[in-house]
Parts: sequence; structure tokens; C-alpha cells
Amino acid sequence: MTSTRRDRLRLAAVVFAVLLAQVLLYPGVPDLVAAVGATTALDASMWFLAAEFAAFVTFAGVWGAVSDRIGRRTPLVVAGALGGAVGYFALALLPGALSLSFGEVLALRAVQGATTIGAFSLAMTMLMDLAGGHGKNMGAAGIAIGLGTAVGAPLGGRLYGVGALVPLYVAGVLLVVAGLVALTIPDRAPSDDGEGRLSRAVATLTERPVLGLPYVFGFVDRLTAGFFALVGTVYFREAFGLDAAATGLMLGLFFAPFALLQYPFGVLSDRIGRTTPIVAGSALYGFAVLAVGLAPTVPTAAVAMVVVGVIGALMAPATMALVTDLASDAGRGTAMAGFNIFGSMGFLAGILVGGTVADEFGFLAAFLTAGAMEIAVAAVSIPTFLRIDPESASTFGG
Repeated sequence: MTSTRRDRLRLAAVVFAVLLAQVLLYPGVPDLVAAVGATTALDASMWFLAAEFAAFVTFAGVWGAVSDRIGRRTPLVVAGALGGAVGYFALALLPGALSLSFGEVLALRAVQGATTIGAFSLAMTMLMDLAGGHGKNMGAAGIAIGLGTAVGAPLGGRLYGVGALVPLYVAGVLLVVAGLVALTIPDRAPSDDGEGRLSRAVATLTERPVLGLPYVFGFVDRLTAGFFALVGTVYFREAFGLDAAATGLMLGLFFAPFALLQYPFGVLSDRIGRTTPIVAGSALYGFAVLAVGLAPTVPTAAVAMVVVGVIGALMAPATMALVTDLASDAGRGTAMAGFNIFGSMGFLAGILVGGTVADEFGFLAAFLTAGAMEIAVAAVSIPTFLRIDPESASTFGG
């Protein structure tokens, strides 16, 4: 096995561990927030998830800019992973030990998110630094993300059967393991003298506004994940009477094809280009989400979840690979941080908009709103995408 392939697997393992830890909490998040002091279900769950992703949005760019400034990734990935582990353990232990208010629990959650995003975003940036094809490298990131979420949903449901706080402890252990794995991976960040690297990295986003296209599509992709993490979880439990374990399996029906198909679709995008997977996927995504909300039975909802997962798998690795295509070597950390910021904003929008609409107007209205948002973004973005032809401005096009 070549060193590049070995490091690709290790970095994918880090991404997998971070996402697995994150998704473990989703199937039983109403039980979790109750265990740490919340008095409501949907509203408290919404803010618990939103606190982490607000921190992601705020700090992803900081980690990326620091990485590009110092020309190092590995120590920051390790620091982010271990900091995230401390955050998960603190969430499990401190609310009961110190009788924290739910507002203080949300502050702890934000600190955990601020550290965790460093490990996640910079591990993906290190995959960008590897040779071997951007689609292949981002396909590895995609399958790690997908497998983490596919395994995390049903496993989290089982862990909640043991205890409401057990997923937090397991998440902390996973991030410790991620930090230890990251220690074994050499840096391949651009090794110039560092002078002006930060300004060049920031200039990547202003000089190449075409990066906004994969950012927008990343926003749409993650909006769906955020929507299902909150609204989907509560919907399956209330509309169909599923417990945490069964809800985890339903979420897994989305995440399993999303995981298993990312790598082959990423390799496919290296061969045929990014345009077809991104345009085809984004055009269909919102309609697939609507189908889940309109499904009258558990089996039909399950089929619709699988369809959403397949479409997401077609779109996601090509979108991430396009970020790599368009970014300069010195600006990769900032470029990927920008992608993760937009992705986190999408996840946050899925949580806040979906949760608010579901609370005020019901689940059907929430599904209609989420689907309409995705259809609208696609309708506005696809013509611009086709007109600009970003592949002609990328290393892929060359």
C-alpha cells in the first residue's frame, strides 16, 4: 500500500470517527436534552443541535485560516479532536454534578462544537493536500462522512436504550481515538516560507468567487441532513410511533446509500466532470425530501429515505471535489473551511427553520418548507452554474 493511500485511509478514519460521534446523539436527542435539564422536547432539541452548528459556522474559518497561516494541519486536527472529546465528556458529567441550567449546557455544547469542527474541517483539508485525484480524495471523505452517519444513527438508537447519556461518553472516546490516529499522519500542507500565506488564503475566496457555487450546493446538501437530524427524528417518533432504535434505523436508510455510493460517485466525477452529478442531484433533492413527508406508511417513507440518500451521494463528493479543483494550494484550508461554514449554515437552517415551522404549523408544513427551500436554491443556482462552467476555471478543466 502506498503512503498516499495509507494516509487517505487514516484521514478518512478521522472524518468517520468525528461524524460517528456527532450522529450518535441524533436518534434520541429529545431523551438527551431531558437528561441534561431541558423541559421541552422539540424546542430544546432544536437549540441543542443549533448550538453546535452555530459554533461550526463561527470557528471553521478560524481553524482553516490558522492552518494556512502556520502551514501545519496535523497538530490542529489532534487539538480539535481532543478538545471535542473533553467537550462531550463535560456534557455527560457536568450538568448533573454542577446542576447547570440548560443555557449553561448550551454553552458547553457550543465549546464542544468549536473544537470538533477543527478536527473535521482540517482532516478534510489534509485529504485535499493528497495526490491521486480530487474526486477520489473527496470520495474518501464522502464515504467516511456517510458511513459515520449511517452507522451512527442505528448505533445511537441502541445506545440510548442503555442510557440517555451513554452516547455522549461513546462520542468522547471516539474523538480520543481520532486524535491518536491523526498523530500518525504526516503533514502535506504547502511548505513555503509562510510570508503572506494568510492573506493569500483569504484572497482565494475573493479572487475566485466561483467557489461560491460549491458552497451553495454544500449548503443545500447539509440543510437536508440538519432537517432530518431534528425534524425527521421527532417526526418518525410521533407520526409512526417509532422508538429511538427504530428511528435510528430509519435515518440509517438515508445514510447507508449516502455512505456506500460516495466513493464510486466521486471517482465517476473525476471521469465525467463535476457538472452532471451536481446539477442532476440538486435538481431532484428537494422533491425527494417532499416525498418523505408525504409518505403515508413506514415502508414508503423508508423507500423515500433511500432515494434521498442516493441523490445525496451523487452530489456530495463532486461538490467537495470542485472546492479542491478551484482552490489554490496556499488557500486550501480557508477554501474548505468556507465550504464547511456554508455546510454548517445549511445544517443550522435545516434545524432552525424545520424545527420552528414544525412547532408552529406541523410536520407536513416543515417538509414542504424544507423541500421548497432546496428546490428554490437549485433553481437559482443551476443556471449560474451552467453559464459559468466552473470546470473551465479549475485544475480539473485543465
